[in-house]
Order: sequence, then C-alpha cells, then structure tokens
Amino acid sequence: MSDHAESEHDRSDADLGAITSERRQLINLAYRLLGSLAEAEDAVQETYARWYAMSRQQRDAIASPGAWLTRVATRVCLDLLGSARVRREAYVGEWIPEPLPDRTEWISGRAGAAMADPADRVTMDESVSMAFLVALESMTPAQRVALILHDVFRYSFAEIAEITGRTPAACRELASSARRRIRTSRPPTAPAAHQADLVRNFKQAWEAQDIGTLIGLLDSGATLTADGGGLVSAALRPVEGSERIAHYLVDIAGRTPGGLTVLERTVNGQPGLMAQLEGVTVAVYAFDVADGRITHIWAVRNPDKLRPWTAG
Repeated sequence: MSDHAESEHDRSDADLGAITSERRQLINLAYRLLGSLAEAEDAVQETYARWYAMSRQQRDAIASPGAWLTRVATRVCLDLLGSARVRREAYVGEWIPEPLPDRTEWISGRAGAAMADPADRVTMDESVSMAFLVALESMTPAQRVALILHDVFRYSFAEIAEITGRTPAACRELASSARRRIRTSRPPTAPAAHQADLVRNFKQAWEAQDIGTLIGLLDSGATLTADGGGLVSAALRPVEGSERIAHYLVDIAGRTPGGLTVLERTVNGQPGLMAQLEGVTVAVYAFDVADGRITHIWAVRNPDKLRPWTAG
C-alpha cells in the first residue's frame, strides 16, 4: 500500500471513530426528545444513514461533523414528534414514556442482549426521570427541543436557532415557556433516600395487601396512570385518589395466579419497582414524591416498552 493510500486509510479510520463516538450523545438526545428508546434508535440510525448518503467530498466539507449530526438528529426527532402526536391519538389507553433500567442493569446482562453496545446506554439524571419526561409531553415539539438542547446539553440559543431555523430570541422564549410548564406541573424533587424509603414501604404494604398502609403512603390526590398499549390489560384512564389506587393495586395482586414478585429497581434514575410473573417482567412502576407522600405512579405494562427489562 502506498504512503498516500495508507494516509487516506488512516484518515478514514479517524473520521469513522469521530463519527461513531457521537452515537451515545445522539441516543441520549433522541431519547429525551421522544420518550422512546426504540424511536430514539430509529432516529439515530436515520441520522447516520443521511451522513453516509453524502459523498466523501460533501462530508469532508463539513467543519463540525458532531454539530451536523446533532442538527440532523434533532430535525429527525422533530418530524417524529409531529407524527407521534397523531399516533398517540389512536393509542389504546394512556401513553407513558418507555422506562429504562439503571446502568448496572444494562451491564449485568438483564438488558445486555438487547442493548449490547455501551454507546446505547442513556445517562441517568433528572432530565430522564419519568416525571420530567411526562411533563415534556405537554409541550410543543419546539419547546421540548429548546429546553433539552439548552438546559440539558448546554447548547447556546444561537446554536439552537441554527438547528431549528428560528431566531435566538424565539428559542430563548421557547425554553422559558417550557421551564414555566415544568415548574407548574412538578413539585420540587424529594431526596433520593426519602423516595427510596417510600417506595420500599409501598412495596411491603402492597405485598401484604395492606390497604390502610398503602393509603397512608399515598397523597390523597395521588394519580396512577397505566400503559398497556392495548396489548395487555391496564386501566384505560388514570386512577385518582389514594383509596381508589390502594384498592386497585390490591385487586391486581389478588387476581394474579401465583402472585406477583415485586422487586426494587431504579427506573429512569429514580427509585421504582419491577413486577414479575413466573420470572417474566410484566410491569415497571415509576413514582413521583412530594411532601412525604407518593403523588403519582406510572405503571408501564406494554410489553413493547419492557424489552430492556426482559431481554437476556
């Protein structure tokens, strides 16, 4: 191989490494925007397909491939968010973002078969908590993009303007209005240790079918939202009020042949629960806590959203 050919080969390898190293950030961005790991993977795959559809000369002319990939991934996500609203109108029951296990669950092999590539793991922080992702669902796609790019990924409003085709001032206002929505829809986050204690006590009371204790752990105005996607049985509308939720959960446990095995797990970076039946994960529960009580429970039962919890 000539020196020139070797130089071209080395540059190609370096370029490939630089491009693929962006994958983790793109997955993290797309998951936060879409609330679905499956859709995030599709968005990132489409982004890379567009990169490699260009000629070598076109790719070489791009000064910052990482910025280009982020811009394209964001625009792909914006398109998906528009179509997602239409799809979710036809969704059976309530739609909840796809829950993700803790990093150690990825590594231990429970989800390893489905997600073998370490770059696919989503960084767990407050911006992927179930409460935060649900709050994002009330926003317009543009608000969502401005908030996530600026507050989570620290892009300037000038950079966001270039990505979205809006002015920096418009992007700043979009992010501000998104923050206001977050503040009005969510109370301050309780300390993780306190949340863990509440969830553990909740698990024990549920296993004991102790309705009185369950009611005491729940805020009087608490809400339980379930997502079966029309594939498995689940409440089609939110269950509201501590007493109704407690009776609903005890009824589920009582109607399950052989009983459920409920395990403490980290769900989207927060203390949560996983329910198994004969070793198969059938539900994942995420919680929101305020003023010493559980204010919201999200129960994901749609098997399509439980693949990271059941593989391996």
